[in-house]
Amino acid sequence: MSLLGLSGAIIGGIIGGAVALVFIILIIWIIASYNAFIKLRNNVDEGFSTMDVYLKKRFDLIPNLVETVKGYAKHEKETLEKVIAARNACAQAGSMEEKIASEANLSSVLKQLAVVVEKYPELKADANFMELQSKLNELEEEIASSRKYYNGVTKAYNIKREVFPTNIIAKWFKFEKRNLYEVDNVEERKNVKVEF
Repeated sequence: MSLLGLSGAIIGGIIGGAVALVFIILIIWIIASYNAFIKLRNNVDEGFSTMDVYLKKRFDLIPNLVETVKGYAKHEKETLEKVIAARNACAQAGSMEEKIASEANLSSVLKQLAVVVEKYPELKADANFMELQSKLNELEEEIASSRKYYNGVTKAYNIKREVFPTNIIAKWFKFEKRNLYEVDNVEERKNVKVEF
């Protein structure tokens, strides 16, 4: 075998080995990226599920709250009907996007109910109402905390989905964009007017 043939075989072996090494690294990167997407997607689902548990607890508390308010505020029928309608919309929501929208509306309507309660000092002094109000406040804090977690993991997932080069993996395996839980209602963004 000539020296030229031997050096050609060595160079061919090196190039073949380099191509094989690049191919192996590419496969490992694809697997690692895919697994990272799965973990992030599961975190998003877990975050929404946790938030959904708190929303369900709030959902179950609302009828008791409305019935207590009804006893004191008989002429506030419109606000109470809005609360019940918003609660029913939450019950009928199917997709994650529908749940997010209906829960945002329910939060807004519950704020209207809080304004109604301010008009009735005897209601605010009722022990049953105070207990229900306290539970609702705790649930609202837990919901806010779970929304923050959900939005955090959703943001991380969406960023990984959109940046290069992991956006290629996202397209190949159809990892869809997830929506953040944002305040849609313009009324919720306004400052609350306090009058004395």
